[in-house]
Amino acid sequence: MESPKRVKPYARPTEKRRGLLLVYTGEGKGKSTAAFGLALRAHGRSLKVRIFQFIKHQTARFGEHRAFATLGIPVEGLGDGFTWKSRDLLASARLAYEGWGRAKEAILSGAYHLVVLDEAIYPLRYGWIPLEEFLEVLRVRPEHVHVVVTGRDAPEELLHLADTVTEMRKVKHAFDQGIPAQAGMEH
Repeated sequence: MESPKRVKPYARPTEKRRGLLLVYTGEGKGKSTAAFGLALRAHGRSLKVRIFQFIKHQTARFGEHRAFATLGIPVEGLGDGFTWKSRDLLASARLAYEGWGRAKEAILSGAYHLVVLDEAIYPLRYGWIPLEEFLEVLRVRPEHVHVVVTGRDAPEELLHLADTVTEMRKVKHAFDQGIPAQAGMEH
């Protein structure tokens, strides 16, 4: 009896390898978690990783911050907490744009293989970071730099530019049932 031929699930790429742009968006939970999983995978492959969080404040110490600190993966909070609780949206906007300057520098420097722009879609949507400037940095980044962008309601222009887009769909969430966020699950 003849053995069946092995079929490769993917065709051989015709382009050379390059940095990817990945977007995790949608109403469902798991956008940041997916980005952090990629960061762990990249770190495990000895790639240099940098994470920027556009909503979390600089002194945030959520579970992911503690784990990444243990591994030596830099995470920088660029915001002042949850924007819907902000008492000064102009200050929130200033922090986001200044933080974008640091993230943009990290991307363009080529010093990192993976840059995570967690929650960056929110300041884009609020107009705190000019969309065209953001997209241009992603277009001209060094060839080896992978970038992950997370947040709800990603702009169409970003989705069009991205190599991979995943939309998280909420089916059910504990918070909607009156169960508060829990350490180790949501923060």
